[in-house]
Amino acid sequence: MRTLKYSRQRESIKNCLMNRTDHPTADALYLSIREEFPNISLGTVYRNLNLLVELGEIIKFTCGDGSEHFDFTTDQHYHFVCRTCGKIIDLPVSMVRSTSDFFTEEMPGHAETHALFFYGECNHCMESKLES
Repeated sequence: MRTLKYSRQRESIKNCLMNRTDHPTADALYLSIREEFPNISLGTVYRNLNLLVELGEIIKFTCGDGSEHFDFTTDQHYHFVCRTCGKIIDLPVSMVRSTSDFFTEEMPGHAETHALFFYGECNHCMESKLES
């Protein structure tokens, strides 16, 4: 593992992501970080996010909306994506049966990890429709 020089900007990016549960894009993080570091570039945010992904400190994923999202929670978990408002909600692994139950045939190799997304409409959006 390589040794990194401390970076206030990288630490700020990491702390900002740690305090969010909305699975932001790099652009959204950039807007938040600019409050503390007005001269930070979007490229610096992208480079540091990708470095944090490479180090295993955060995860990066796409969920079908054309954007890369970042998540501070690196433990195995799943996501629910609301197709109405775009909100991404963490789901614990305990909500899903063992993934070995998914397969009807033997795997053609050894899976090291997996990602699982559920798509639908969140409770807030469903309630909003009922109130309309």
